[in-house]
Amino acid sequence: MNKIRFGTTLYTGENSLERLSQFENERVLIVTDQFIAKSEILERVINHFSSSVETMLFSEVVPDPPIDTIVLGLEKTKHYHPTMLLALGGGSAIDAAKAMLYFGLQSKIFEKMPFIVIPTTSGTGSEVTNFSIITDAEKSVKYPLISDDILPSEAILDVSLVMGLPPLQTADTGIDVLTHALEAYVSTQANEVSDMFAEKAIVYVFEYLEKAYKDGGNQQAREKIHIASTMAGMAFNQVSLGLNHGIAHAAGARFHIPHGRLNGILLPHVIRYNSGMTEKNPQIFNETAKRYTKVAKKLGLSAGTPRMGVRSLTNAIISLQKRMDMPNSFSEWGIDEKTFEEHKRNIARDALKDRCTITNPVRVEQEGVLFILEQAF
Repeated sequence: MNKIRFGTTLYTGENSLERLSQFENERVLIVTDQFIAKSEILERVINHFSSSVETMLFSEVVPDPPIDTIVLGLEKTKHYHPTMLLALGGGSAIDAAKAMLYFGLQSKIFEKMPFIVIPTTSGTGSEVTNFSIITDAEKSVKYPLISDDILPSEAILDVSLVMGLPPLQTADTGIDVLTHALEAYVSTQANEVSDMFAEKAIVYVFEYLEKAYKDGGNQQAREKIHIASTMAGMAFNQVSLGLNHGIAHAAGARFHIPHGRLNGILLPHVIRYNSGMTEKNPQIFNETAKRYTKVAKKLGLSAGTPRMGVRSLTNAIISLQKRMDMPNSFSEWGIDEKTFEEHKRNIARDALKDRCTITNPVRVEQEGVLFILEQAF
């Protein structure tokens, strides 16, 4: 039995920020980072509220928000008593707002309230998910937080907010979209509804990501990647993710590689592993390989057999990343062999504990994770 529920109302298209003007007499807590706080984006957002709306800003979010940031946010806002929470920014700002909401509700600092998300990047899909990732900096571990309490009630997808995204960030977040969609597509919980969103997101990434990377002012490309991020989020919020994200969470906490870039390094190797393509078993016959082959066919790639389909898909991913100047290995990113060897077993251990790994399409043990890591090095 599949449970399918979409709890987030979407506002898209031109002037979607006008939705904010419909709120009256609210006390809005805005969670963002220093970059957004100093940009014209924050002013634009606040100016859309009516004069009856009061706002408070918490702008001390940092990338891969640690637990300390969540505690600080709650401490600074505990006497404000907001009636609405607004997350403004990329994945880190949204994750921090979600964690603040979750622990604020648990500790009775906050009461249940509308939660609005306005993404300023196109990658995480967090605007439509009940996922958040917080980091324990001391233990070098990332923890997925999953609760319907943190599912946004509304998301505003205004393409004007992502038009100025730099090329490298465009590439990183776009590959994150692709990873979300591909992992949802082969999840053990995948269904026809999640497939619909995942397939469309994958096609949009291959058709529009490079265009957005090369020309940040290409509004059509920006719009398509922005909605692809949301569609991928809608897919994986229903069926979860897989080993790629399990490893990325564990490795990211130690190597501090940007999340999308790290997913991209791992993705071809995880696809091959999930398909059965290893040095010991180069022939591919499993059901997951057939799923990847279906994707390859939708992209117009050579896919006469599962082996051809998987090879075509991984080659296409590697080629796309190369055209966007992204690293294809840990060593290419700058991780030396000593550092890699020092951390690889702990990464494998933590990846197997990660909640995303539960829905990976094939069962994996530590030896398998180590194999993937070594192939990616």
